[in-house]
Amino acid sequence: MTDMLPHHRAEGAPTAPPLFLGSSLGTSYALWDRVAPELSGDHRVIRWDLPGHGGSAPGLIGPGATVADLAGLVLALADALDVERFAYAGVSLGGAVGLHLAVHHPERISSLAVLCSSAHFNGARPWEERAALVRREGLAPVAATAEARWFTDGFTVPRLVQDHHDADPAAYAACCDALAAFDIRDGLASITAPTLLIAGRKDPATPPAHLREIADAVPGAALVEIPGASHLAPAQCPKAVLTALRAHFSGASGYGMQVRREVLGDAHVDRAQTRQTPFTARFQDFISRYAWGEIWTDPTLSRRERSMITLTALVAHGHLDELAMHVTAARRNGLTPQEIGAVLLQTAVYCGVPAANSAFAVAQRVLAEEDSPEG
Repeated sequence: MTDMLPHHRAEGAPTAPPLFLGSSLGTSYALWDRVAPELSGDHRVIRWDLPGHGGSAPGLIGPGATVADLAGLVLALADALDVERFAYAGVSLGGAVGLHLAVHHPERISSLAVLCSSAHFNGARPWEERAALVRREGLAPVAATAEARWFTDGFTVPRLVQDHHDADPAAYAACCDALAAFDIRDGLASITAPTLLIAGRKDPATPPAHLREIADAVPGAALVEIPGASHLAPAQCPKAVLTALRAHFSGASGYGMQVRREVLGDAHVDRAQTRQTPFTARFQDFISRYAWGEIWTDPTLSRRERSMITLTALVAHGHLDELAMHVTAARRNGLTPQEIGAVLLQTAVYCGVPAANSAFAVAQRVLAEEDSPEG
């Protein structure tokens, strides 16, 4: 059964909200290498390969394939992973798959991002000619010009260029058939999923006008143009793409997760994400959105000040396990051991000596572990 599914890679907690990432013609899921790990902090990220690309079998599609066929492969993969509803982001052909899913399977798509793509790819003829060329001569002629189509002058990603050379010619040509037949302009107004369009300002393959056309047609859609980006924006401008996707898919929760990691450390947050269950998922989302996405990001107080307040509150209520975690966080936020000690001494006056005594014991243990060679 797995031979009938696209090759894929899953990252992030299994209980986190699922997010599928689709790649462009000629690339593998390595296109998302500089974005997916960051998105997996608060999503179950599932990257999939087009047929004949990366690790996917060429026989998943054949001549005359359509974008609907590719979308069917994504749905089959989602079903196999027990994913009913998911967010989706895709580049170029991968973005076309997302548009098809949002139009024809709206019950499956919770949110959509379309990058460097189009509702139509300049008509059928160019793709029919490319498919014929590849079937006749293999991938060498088109792979030789990939960098010019994908990146601005002086920039390249060798792994992705190699992906183009390594793709299966028959499957690549079938993907060209899918692009030739694709035109979903009449269905855009029916899309109900929150939609983000991301354009590379220097993209010669799908210029910003193509993304603007989609944004104008999809109700409530937003458009972001990335300066300096060509066709493979996630590879060339990953930070800008990540910022846009994080805001679109996660909102305060996504930014809160970033702050949570900065204050508490990746190791702690990763452990918390691993322990998350369907029962606790909403609480974890609440913490990320409210505590970390709103309170800790309020610029009225510095993180140093917030750490001092948090230590005091934890001592007052006897939350010693949380106190240990926030002593480490306080050090991360710039407090010295002497300043932490002064905060705890203050609590002895206003929270009681027994509470402060327990707090000093916890803090001393945490600070000693920090200073130990193993720490």
